[in-house]
Amino acid sequence: MSELDELLAWSKAPVPEVLQQLQPQQQQEVHSWAKNLVDHETEGLDDLYNAIAMIVKYIPNFMVIPLMVEHIRPRIAAQVCIKMGIDQSTGYANDLPLEYFSKVSSHLDEKMMAQILTKMKRSQVEKFIIMALQQNPTRILDIASHLERPVLEIVAKYVVFPEENSELAISHHKPIIDKIRSMQ
Repeated sequence: MSELDELLAWSKAPVPEVLQQLQPQQQQEVHSWAKNLVDHETEGLDDLYNAIAMIVKYIPNFMVIPLMVEHIRPRIAAQVCIKMGIDQSTGYANDLPLEYFSKVSSHLDEKMMAQILTKMKRSQVEKFIIMALQQNPTRILDIASHLERPVLEIVAKYVVFPEENSELAISHHKPIIDKIRSMQ
C-alpha cells in the first residue's frame, strides 16, 4: 500500500489532489508527518478502549445501551467493540437501536461485521441488512464476502441487483454478486 493509500484508509475523505502531485519522497514525508500527528493525538486511546470494554462487562446491557447511545459516538463505540471481541459486541449489537448500530458498523471492518452478524438474532440481522442495503449497498457486498451461508441467504432475500452489465455487476464485487444471485 502506498503512503497515499494508507492516508486514504485513515479517512473516508479523498486524498487532496495536490498530495498526489508531489514526488514520492515528498509524499513519504507528508505521510510520516500525518502518522506522527495522529499517533500523538491518539496516544492512550487504545488503553481507554480496553478499559471501557472491561468495565462494561460488569454492567447490565439495559444500563449500558442508553448511556452508549446518548454519550458515546459511533466511532468510539466501534473501537470499544473491537477490544470487546465478537461475543460481547454481538450482545450489544442485538440490543442497540438499529440506527446507532448502523453507524457503529460503518467503523468496523467487514470481517468483524460478518462475524457479528452471524451471531446476532435473525430479526436484528434482517433489519440491519434492509437498512444497510438502502444506505450503502456496496458496504453490504463487502461484508457479504465474509458471511456464512445462513446470513448470506438473508442478504439474497432482500438484495436487488442491477443489470448484469452494470458498473456494480462488473466491479470487484462480481464474485459475491454471482454467489448471491445463485441463492435467489
